[in-house]
Formats: sequence, C-alpha cells, structure tokens
Amino acid sequence: MPVFPVQHFSIHGRVFTATDPGLQLALASIHDDAERPRCLCVAGGVEMYVARHRKYVVKRMPETGKDHHPSCPSYEPDAALSGLGELVGEAVLEPEPGRVELRVDFPWTRTQGHALPRGEISEPAEITVPRRRMSLRAVMHFLFERAGFNRWTPAMAGKRNQGVLCKYLLAAAADIDVKGIPLAERLYVPEPFQESTKADAAQRRREKLAILQPRDGHAPLALVIGEFKACDRAEHACRIWIRHMPDAPLLMPTKSWERLARVHASLLEARDADTERRIRLMIAALIRARRELTYEIDSASLMLASDQWIPLEGGHECPLIDALVGQERRFLKPLRYDAPQGGVFPNALLLDGGATPIPLHIVSAFAGAKERTAKEKAVAKGECWAWRTEQPMPALPSPAA
Repeated sequence: MPVFPVQHFSIHGRVFTATDPGLQLALASIHDDAERPRCLCVAGGVEMYVARHRKYVVKRMPETGKDHHPSCPSYEPDAALSGLGELVGEAVLEPEPGRVELRVDFPWTRTQGHALPRGEISEPAEITVPRRRMSLRAVMHFLFERAGFNRWTPAMAGKRNQGVLCKYLLAAAADIDVKGIPLAERLYVPEPFQESTKADAAQRRREKLAILQPRDGHAPLALVIGEFKACDRAEHACRIWIRHMPDAPLLMPTKSWERLARVHASLLEARDADTERRIRLMIAALIRARRELTYEIDSASLMLASDQWIPLEGGHECPLIDALVGQERRFLKPLRYDAPQGGVFPNALLLDGGATPIPLHIVSAFAGAKERTAKEKAVAKGECWAWRTEQPMPALPSPAA
C-alpha cells in the first residue's frame, strides 16, 4: 500500500518500468543533469524529476498531477475538485519540489503563565491582510491524501491495517514542515497493539512524546492521529481512548469534550449507523504534557473513515464507497479540507472510466438546504453520475475497455 499500475518512464531514449532492475542506475545517471525522466502514461509523456532518499525516486513535478492519465500513480485531480484548491499557494506551499510547507491556525507551543498585555487600545501602525491557515481537520485531510488513503485500486484489498496507516502517515509527514519544524518530529500515530510487544511499543511512544517536556516556560505540543475508541466522562475531565493505545488515555476537560461532541455530533452518531461495513472515527488531537507522562488535549478534530481508512464526509457516502470497492473499481475521494460547503465537490472520482475522471455525486435526502443546493448545482453542470438517496442507487459507469 499504496498499490497502483506499474509506471513506465522514458530515460535517455530507453523505456523502464518502475520495477525494472536497471532503473536505479538510469536515474543515477540523470540525477544531477538537466535531463528529466518522462512518465509515459499519456502520449508525449509528462516530465518528472528525480529525488534521492535511501534510493533514487521518480516524483511528480509541481502542478502536473492533472496532466497524467487517471489510472497513473502520479495522477492528481485539479485542486479545484476538492477543498485543497482554496489552500494551495496560501496555506500549502511547495518551496522546492517534494518539500511542502503548511501554514496552520494552531501553535506548536503554549507559553506557561502568559497573559495578554493590558493598556489603552490604540490604532495599529499597520494593517495585516489575513491569510488562509489550515485547521487540524485540513492537516489530517492533507496527510491522508499525501499518504494515498483517499484513493483505491482493487490491489489494495486486504492490505490496509493499523501498521500500514502508521507507516504511510509518518512517511507523508517526513516531507512536510509546519512553522519551520518537520511535521514527522511532532506527529505520533499509534503502532499496532500486540500483547507480546506492548512494553516496547509503550517505551517508543514515551521516547517520541518526550518532546512535550516544558522548556524555559514554553510547553511544546504534538499531534496525535488515531482511531477514536471511547470517552470516559468524569466531573472535571474526560479520558479519551484511542485504539492501539490502551495504556495511555488522553485527558480533556469535560466542557471541552462537550463542545467537541456538540460540533461533531453527526460524526459521533455515524458510528452507530446501520451500514454494511464498519465506520471508523478518526481523531487528530493536539496534545501537551499536563504532568510527567500525562497527556492533555489542547484542541482536537474528528473525521469519518471507511473500514479501509478512506476518509468520508458523512455516513451517506458509505453505500457508494462500498459499491466501488465491491465492484473492484479504481477511484479517488476528494476531501473537503476547510471549505465551508462540501456539496460543490464530487463525492468520488472514478478513475477507470476513460481518459478523464468521472465525477460521482450523492444528493442526500438528509442534507441541509445550502448543502443540497450546492450539490444540485454541481450535478446540473452535467458529465457526471448522480445518486439521489431517496431512490435506489443507479448503476455505476462501466470501466473503459
């Protein structure tokens, strides 16, 4: 995971597959040259570039994802087809190929005992133009998209689990900076829990989260992403349990949990929906050390996901996602990020229907007036598949020959 069709590259007039034993030598020969490899998924090819990590890797050039064939591993839809489009260039920056900087609306540290200065209100010496910043939810969406969990091919069946989630979210974070700090340094994703290795896993967690130790009056924060399991309420604080972390609950003031539960009531209720397959509830929690080895949630956001960890906007998408997976289709799930309305975006993009992706829209009978209006406008543009949930789901477009 991720598993995609094998790519073909043109290098020095020769064609190599992504699994060709001679590819590494060919990439080494052009790593420091002006020549670039070309992906041959479309006529004429698409220019790529060579990066070096532990080995040479062919990567997509910025803003060329939509130039690839929908079935190509390097394909990315136009950013305008998801909430990412509103963030690119302002909150999502690519200072160099393969390296991403995120501008977020949350801090990496809290100052202990810090109070706002008092005094007379005066006119500011300058006016600052507000810029977009990503919320915790948007960062979680970005990580899931970079890690490939919002796309599906039949070869992925049975290959996604907690270990895969941990591995690929951390790998995605390795190329991301937030406020000048590599996100991988502050991101914790639980390892798969096993009784025989729980002590070693707990020690690795403590070593990772040792970064939360206060220094010079500053309390660092870290980001935990995992599957929400339960909340144990008490009078003043709640214990938030995350799957694969049975020995380390996250603490949260009861009033803060009540606000979170109120804002995300529909997501919490979706876990009890009468669906064919299980719905997961993911949590992104910004945490700090309340005391030694005690972790308290500073802020949090929730996100639904299918049993295959495909992010969902709501429970109404489950029948479509289940049908696509069951029929062994290739598709991509556009994510909302911080967009005020998700109805303007397709609920899925079918990637195996031809040379262009096919938008799939769901018009839910339970959608609010604004959401339904936005979705009807998107459907009215034509050249898409649409399902109004008060009716049986229509047949999906056939795969291309």
